[in-house]
Amino acid sequence: MKIRYLIYTLLTLAINLAACKKDNLEAPKSTLTGRVVYQGQALGVRSNTVQLQLWQSGFAFSAPITVYVDQDGSYSAALFDGDYKLVRTANAPWVASTDTINVKVSGNTVVDVPVQPHFIITSETFQKSGTASMTTTFNLQKINTAATLERVNLYLGTTTILDEVNKEATVQKTAAEVTNLSQPISLTASIPAAMVSKGYLYARVGVKAVGVNEVLYTLPVKISL
Repeated sequence: MKIRYLIYTLLTLAINLAACKKDNLEAPKSTLTGRVVYQGQALGVRSNTVQLQLWQSGFAFSAPITVYVDQDGSYSAALFDGDYKLVRTANAPWVASTDTINVKVSGNTVVDVPVQPHFIITSETFQKSGTASMTTTFNLQKINTAATLERVNLYLGTTTILDEVNKEATVQKTAAEVTNLSQPISLTASIPAAMVSKGYLYARVGVKAVGVNEVLYTLPVKISL
């Protein structure tokens, strides 16, 4: 009985020591931040959907660290100092790339991630007609010559989180209605009564390519009504 009690005591002590050691491990103190960019300009996406992956060098069998891109194209990850490989995943509104980016994290590290979007929206403006409707006018530029346009959308909402899923009103033009990319494109959406009562709304434009799940967006703009 004494031997069994001694073994039990030693096992309990070992487990407690292991637990204490685990609890005393320091949390990551460094941060890796940056933006997903094209020609130095951040690209808008659907929040918490588009991902980047980080693999730590020297840990061949470890799982990747998933980093979500915010809707303004920025990202942030708390990490330990060290060498990492950054991977651009395929579920995104830009050309898939198998190339990795070598990243050395030391303290607060900033790395922008260049990508090739299928299309980009530029020079977008928003014009309200009283509280009845909102019109956007913008230019659409094809970047990936192999891409095919599916549609463009104007999104309206009452929060800064605004996208294909989180919206209160939207209107679109299909590729058949966009016949000349050298000319500005206009979209007009009716403003729902719920937005009028709040006295403001957020507006955002998006473009979707055929065969690509995610939409590329402009940044949301707050407009007083």
